[in-house]
Amino acid sequence: MHKMAKKSFLAIALMAMVATSAACGNNSNNGASTNNTEGGSTAATTAPAAGSGGSGESVTLTVAWWGSQARHDATLKALDQYKALNPNVTFQTQFSGWDGYFDKLAVQYSAKSAPDIIQMDAAYLNDYAGRELLADLKDVNVENIESATMDGGKVNGTQYAMPLGVAALGMVYDKTVVDKLGLEAPKFGWTWDDYYAFGEAAKAKLGEDKYVFADQSADLVDYTAYQYSMGKGYIFDAEGNLSIDKDTWIGFMTKMDELRKKGILTPPDITTTDKELDPQLDSVINGNAVVRHLFSNQVGSIEALKPDAFGYASMPYGTEAGGWLKPGMFWSVNAQSAHQAEAVKFVDWFVNNEEAGQTLGLTRGTPVNSKVVEALTPTFSAADKTSLDFLNQVTPDAQQFINDPKGWGNFKTDYKTIVEKLQFEQSTPEEAYADLLKTAEQYAAEAK
Repeated sequence: MHKMAKKSFLAIALMAMVATSAACGNNSNNGASTNNTEGGSTAATTAPAAGSGGSGESVTLTVAWWGSQARHDATLKALDQYKALNPNVTFQTQFSGWDGYFDKLAVQYSAKSAPDIIQMDAAYLNDYAGRELLADLKDVNVENIESATMDGGKVNGTQYAMPLGVAALGMVYDKTVVDKLGLEAPKFGWTWDDYYAFGEAAKAKLGEDKYVFADQSADLVDYTAYQYSMGKGYIFDAEGNLSIDKDTWIGFMTKMDELRKKGILTPPDITTTDKELDPQLDSVINGNAVVRHLFSNQVGSIEALKPDAFGYASMPYGTEAGGWLKPGMFWSVNAQSAHQAEAVKFVDWFVNNEEAGQTLGLTRGTPVNSKVVEALTPTFSAADKTSLDFLNQVTPDAQQFINDPKGWGNFKTDYKTIVEKLQFEQSTPEEAYADLLKTAEQYAAEAK
């Protein structure tokens, strides 16, 4: 299915669901003990809302999230902790990788079978909140959470998503390769000139069949960081319109093409099979490349795959910093849920309970609750300390984090398709920019 057609289908599915939601509650709480989940698994654990002492009515809450195996394992352990406190609640879990997660969620909403508790992403928050699919989380205790962090989960002043962690955007490099080649390592505060010079120097020593940077130019995150670093602001304006600067974008893509032709970036056949944090397919883990972008909350996952092999750096600077802090891994509660109060109590416990925080660690970024971080710090592993240092290095001049506007949640997918044509030399930067504007017009029309 063409990406825009697919996006339209998902939007239609969500809108169709809205038309019928008033008469129907969430039917995911029917006591079924199994769910088939793509790319993940289902676990039923018994767990009453915090503080109920196990005397409440028996309920089943379905919880869905995406992420690494480390996040899955930690979340399941936290659910076990909750069940020990709340034996009247039974959990059904749906977890998977990122790919297809929101496609599946849209279909679940249209079938009135969406989970009660949903891991939400900033790219989709405005879409789901704007269609009144998410519950207000005003009853969650946020006393020990920074207001600026909470703002990342608000839409028009209402708290539709509870941030679970904060992560910083930066880069990871294979320090064993850098040390072996005798190169000056990437660092926090390096510039785009440093980045290009490192690419040239590393390629000269790596040879023909190895590459310096995983080509992530088709990831909208990379260009967003570049435009920020060039002082051109965010890629959407205050009215929610696409604001990709033409000259900056064409210049960036022209430079990426130059690096591909020099063998500094991974070639298209490797780039299109690259999968972040996959032991076989991640180009930095499997040795095809040396450097890629990474969020600080992913340090533990990559260190677990290849211990003591990596170093970390910021996104390159231009006239400004390129990286930002992302409040993320939100929990949202389904507005259709028959058990909203129980779901909200779980979210409150997940964010504020110190024992839960110790179990979850940094699998969703540095916890947003200051008391949880304080309790957690003495138990930090070496990877946790590295992740926190990564966050602290980016924080002082981090760019503003902004949620994607309503209707643009799938834009990154079409963006990727457009840039992949460039990578395979099926278009020029100028032609690709024209395609980008045409696609943006379709999104803007649908968003209205």
